[in-house]
Amino acid sequence: MGYACPVCETPQRDGEHLAHHLAFTAMLHGGDHEAWLDEHAPEWAGREPEALAAEVTEYADDAEYHEVFEDTVHDRGRPDVDGGGPGTDGNTHDHAGHDHTHTNVAGSDQGPIDDETRAVLEEARGLTRRMMTDDEDGDGGDGNVNNDEFDAGAGS
Repeated sequence: MGYACPVCETPQRDGEHLAHHLAFTAMLHGGDHEAWLDEHAPEWAGREPEALAAEVTEYADDAEYHEVFEDTVHDRGRPDVDGGGPGTDGNTHDHAGHDHTHTNVAGSDQGPIDDETRAVLEEARGLTRRMMTDDEDGDGGDGNVNNDEFDAGAGS
């Protein structure tokens, strides 16, 4: 069981989550959430979440709140963020706690791209690889790439 937001009825896990929901929504969007807090919890902006939770839960109705865990949502309309496995085209990692690939990066599947875009992406990947290689060589650089060839081609 959780609490329903007294403004928009969105269920929240517990009083502290309700306090966060109300405060963040009020700060980001103002409107009804801010007005409600101003009326029911004066000085809300300066309170700690626990103290605000104790006050706002008095006005909130109990609500059914279903816990959702990562292992329960696979193949239910959510994107596969695993990135593949061994034998895929991705960058594989074999260090502890990070043994997956990165083939399905957010925003990486934008559909077909034209030749000019493909060339720009390849150049960017090459520059990134060179920058990463330079960093691994211990050049002490600041991560900025000084590439005269790239700069000269920027105006074309």
